[in-house]
Amino acid sequence: MVKDLVAAQNDFFATQKTKEVAYRKQYLKKLQEEIVAQEDSICDALYADFKKPKFESLATETQLVLAELKYAIKSVKSWSERNHVGASLLNFPSKEWVQPEPYGKVLIISPWNYPFMLSISPLIGALAAGNTAILKPSEFSPNTSKIIAQIIRKVFPPEYVTVVEGGVEASTALLAEKWEYIFFTGSTRVGKIVYKKAAEHLTPVTLELSGKNPCIVDESASIKLAAKRIAWGKFINAGQTCIAPDYILVHKNVKKALVEGLKTNIAGFYGESIEASQDFARITTSKHYEELKAMLKGQQVLFGGNYNDEDQYLEPTLVDEPQLDSTVMEGEVFGPILPIISYADKSELDEYISHYPNSLAFYVFSNTKKFQQRMMQNYSFGGGTINDTVVHITNKALPFGGVGQSGIGGYHGKHTFDLFSHHKAIVQRGNWLDPAIRYAPYNVSLKWIKKLKHFF
Repeated sequence: MVKDLVAAQNDFFATQKTKEVAYRKQYLKKLQEEIVAQEDSICDALYADFKKPKFESLATETQLVLAELKYAIKSVKSWSERNHVGASLLNFPSKEWVQPEPYGKVLIISPWNYPFMLSISPLIGALAAGNTAILKPSEFSPNTSKIIAQIIRKVFPPEYVTVVEGGVEASTALLAEKWEYIFFTGSTRVGKIVYKKAAEHLTPVTLELSGKNPCIVDESASIKLAAKRIAWGKFINAGQTCIAPDYILVHKNVKKALVEGLKTNIAGFYGESIEASQDFARITTSKHYEELKAMLKGQQVLFGGNYNDEDQYLEPTLVDEPQLDSTVMEGEVFGPILPIISYADKSELDEYISHYPNSLAFYVFSNTKKFQQRMMQNYSFGGGTINDTVVHITNKALPFGGVGQSGIGGYHGKHTFDLFSHHKAIVQRGNWLDPAIRYAPYNVSLKWIKKLKHFF
């Protein structure tokens, strides 16, 4: 089955239809119309998978996708045009430009934490760039995967875009094929498997992975506002956000105030009975739910820690001063558990931050510009925010992606189009001038040749 789908997309791409901007725009508009028509059903599917609140489904899934679609439809023509560059004097007379072109058939593998947005958002850029695509959504969010498949079947012919549902076997079969580009969002562990399979065919990849994202709060920070913004960024989607703050490093003099602020805001967001709140999601997979519960063993809990196995509910939880070698600090938490570690001097921060590979996100709460700049310049990370969390993902002009262990490549807006495009360099020479100097026999002085560097 997979081989037949791949062969059909190869044949369809060879027809050159997807290189027509009008064709791309036509189908992006159809996708937009169908998502608008199915928006309530998408939200219902997300709730069925892990009780995602409708507000969060709209704000972090469908509306972000519709914004990307609107921008792509408006911009695809200009993005696809050749970009003329200044001609080299050595090529005079000439015209020189960069021409974006699609790679061909692409594979997009998406995760379960934002199953709609992280499936459709990269697809938009892939189609805007003129590729065909096979989309593999996560089997751990089956209701959302089902409605994605329904939408794609209604909008696209399968030789253009299709969805392959299933588990590890489906992913393995897809990765065994040769692709022109692979886009993967998920864990670092699985990302390494994808990268290894891609290397067999020298296939370019984008890997959107994970990381242990630090959140530093210094003495000068506006603590009440910091607590509110940290609690929001950490506990939205029940902490199942790859760019959520993973642990807090807070100056000891303001730790008590920050902890009290976090407790106040958690209660303010979700009420006294958080489990009964319609605004707090559940843990998506049973395996990850058990892993999160295990992280709490032996820890000093400042707030929360309650859970319900029947519902895979885990309460927003604050953990006090965990050891670096503890389970909760070994890797990314990816859930509603927030470790809080105090420091006395700024020199201590590097011990914690440098203990982990490059993070996907990085947050600093401070009103001291020198400290803000030092933190942002001294550490390598995918993207960051000063005095807030998560919001850097909302600007389509900013690339979103990791570095090192947290990923390869960045996307959103035009960055997604560029990611799925090969940028071809083209020179068109004139015929009326053809200096003999470049041709053998080389009778020109070598001293003169050494001046060529001024003309490149």
